[in-house]
Amino acid sequence: MKISVLGAGNAGCAIAADLASRNHDVTLIKTSKSMHEDNFDYLEKSNGAISMLEDGEVSHVNITKVTRDVSAVSGSDVIIIYIQTNYHEDLIKRICPFLKNGQIVLMNPGYLSTAYMLEHMGDKDIVIAEAESSFIDCRISEPGSINVAFRNVRNPIGIYPVEKADYAKEKLEKLGFPFTYVSSVVEAALHNPNLIIHTVGAVMSIPRIEKTGGDYCMYYEVFTPSVWNILERLDGEKMDVLEHLGFSRVPYVEACKFRNSLDDSRDAKEVFFWYASMPTCVKGPIVVDSRYITEDVSQGLVMLESLGTQLNIKTPICTALIEMASAALGRDMREGGRTPDRLGKDNVKRILDNCGRGLSPSKS
Repeated sequence: MKISVLGAGNAGCAIAADLASRNHDVTLIKTSKSMHEDNFDYLEKSNGAISMLEDGEVSHVNITKVTRDVSAVSGSDVIIIYIQTNYHEDLIKRICPFLKNGQIVLMNPGYLSTAYMLEHMGDKDIVIAEAESSFIDCRISEPGSINVAFRNVRNPIGIYPVEKADYAKEKLEKLGFPFTYVSSVVEAALHNPNLIIHTVGAVMSIPRIEKTGGDYCMYYEVFTPSVWNILERLDGEKMDVLEHLGFSRVPYVEACKFRNSLDDSRDAKEVFFWYASMPTCVKGPIVVDSRYITEDVSQGLVMLESLGTQLNIKTPICTALIEMASAALGRDMREGGRTPDRLGKDNVKRILDNCGRGLSPSKS
């Protein structure tokens, strides 16, 4: 298939290379000049040559095309957006003029950016998908080289509109990743693990970040019993919102186990700490002003808090983390954060109506 990957950071490059290794016609599109310029310059000069180090073995592949021209999406069957969700709406505005009927736009992850697609794509017949989390944990080690730390064994995806689910599944299964499907892009958005793990982990390790410059493994070192209590309280608030919207109360650790292990008999919390203690665990974040807070607080927690407000559901831990992150960075994380108003209440209503849910206030 013809696939465009928008975003030439760590995961975007890894996904593009992985898809190219499966003989797909892949176009990797760099959407900004903010990061990884040396890597992209290398790819441009080397005909898309990229290597992947995984489990001690190195593979080499050439990405079909690398470019900065977003109009290249027009010829693709599937378009995968792999940039920080803070920048989704601006990118969606840029690509919508070039989208064609029948294409699938997959956001990885999305944080409900389906609403922005509905706002800007007009009457085009586009199928939208949102993934819970990145399919591959990885880092660019040097220009043209990717170190792969871990691959999800299952990748939950939500599809809009739900009546196009069979069409989308037929196309997406050809990508070669182990997909599973949740009932809605809303469910996928709220089960983004970074909403829970990045926000609690980064806020609670601010001194560690600043003292070490990121020379520590957040997943392994920060989640002591007391911090884990905070995580579970925040997770409970997320599940309260999910339940009121008509979705199942799936805890963070159960969703983590589902993505990371095929052994359903394992204890879910044990799976998390097994994953966290892997020798390939990525270090960091290296600064407090990182996507762990600037993205996952403003786009994740602000969205959760605002949905809770709409539903008359209290989210005190969520609110406290937003306030702490705002104080630490000296700016309001709600400024530019995701709310039903910014996503467009009519867009959110269309999404919820499509999966048979609603945004009526809680009676409790």
